[in-house]
Amino acid sequence: MKITDSKDNDTLTIAVEGSIDSNTAPEFEAAIKRELASCSNIIFDFKQLSYISSAGLRILLGVRKLMGNRGMKLINVNDTVEEIFEVTGFSLILDYEKI
Repeated sequence: MKITDSKDNDTLTIAVEGSIDSNTAPEFEAAIKRELASCSNIIFDFKQLSYISSAGLRILLGVRKLMGNRGMKLINVNDTVEEIFEVTGFSLILDYEKI
C-alpha cells in the first residue's frame, strides 16, 4: 500500500494505492491521525485502491464519527470497492463518488 497526503488550507486529501487490509490498516490510520485535528474536511482518493477489508472500513467509520459536522468524502471509488461498500451497508453512511 502507498499513501500520499496533501493539505490545501483546511482540507486534507489522502490518496491510497493498493489494498487496505489488516496488515496495512495501521499505516492508513496513522496517516489520517497525523493531520486530522487541523482539518475541517477530509477527502479520500481511492482511484488506485484495489481492496478494502473490514479493518479499513472500521477506520473509515471511526473517521466519520470523529469528523462530526466537518466534511468527509471519498472520490474515485471503483466498482470493486463500491461493491464492498454495498455488501457491508457502508454505501448508506459514506459520501462517495464513483470513477
